[in-house]
Amino acid sequence: MQISGQCAIVTGGASGLGAEVCRELASQGARVTVLDVNLELALGVAKEINAHAARCDVTSSADIEAALASARGVHGPARILVNCAGIGGAKRLVGKNGPMPLEDFTRIINVNLVGTFNVMRLAAPDMLAAEPLEDGERGVMINTTSVAAFDGQVGQAAYAASKGGIASLTLPLARDLAQFGVRVVAIAPGLFLTPLLRELPQEVQDSLGASIPFPKRLGKPSEFARLAAHIVTNLSLNGEVIRLDGALRLPPR
Repeated sequence: MQISGQCAIVTGGASGLGAEVCRELASQGARVTVLDVNLELALGVAKEINAHAARCDVTSSADIEAALASARGVHGPARILVNCAGIGGAKRLVGKNGPMPLEDFTRIINVNLVGTFNVMRLAAPDMLAAEPLEDGERGVMINTTSVAAFDGQVGQAAYAASKGGIASLTLPLARDLAQFGVRVVAIAPGLFLTPLLRELPQEVQDSLGASIPFPKRLGKPSEFARLAAHIVTNLSLNGEVIRLDGALRLPPR
């Protein structure tokens, strides 16, 4: 699929990896809609790249339906969906104050895993109804998992489970949608210089970067965005989880 002229929707598009994906797709001529729970930040990114923005809580079906309708009204049906919305959190199963509160686990699962699936299921009908392109493709969905899906650290039970679920969605949904010409691919980033990591002291950032075999630095959001764009254009990438981590394997702690 050629990116230019296509409608693209990016969840979590107001900051970090999502914002960089919005910039990359827009630079290649996509008609981008920035979706985020923080509408003010989403509007800022949209203004920067001449895109559309809408508020969207991915755990709310009503929010997603309204945001997709807004995007459709401005740009038409989307053929490109990139899910970057997600949250983190670290707690041991049993801490100083007793067992991990169940709501701490379910909140991360609901945003990261259920939220990703929720957007996919509601965005899919537009793709399935689209006229096939010359190569038979109708759309592509790119999800964001994490190396924590495979190398989860102490305290990452909820986060790793949520990202592992996203990784496991990839093949069955790619098989499910193959008959319609819709691809499903996931990216599993390692340690990237997102706003969350920028808040850490420089010496901590340097130490994290040094733990990566090569390149010995934190990943750049632009590298994630370029991979997402490549996936859109490479028809043979389907049903795969791609690690983008500089050969990093997370230690237990």
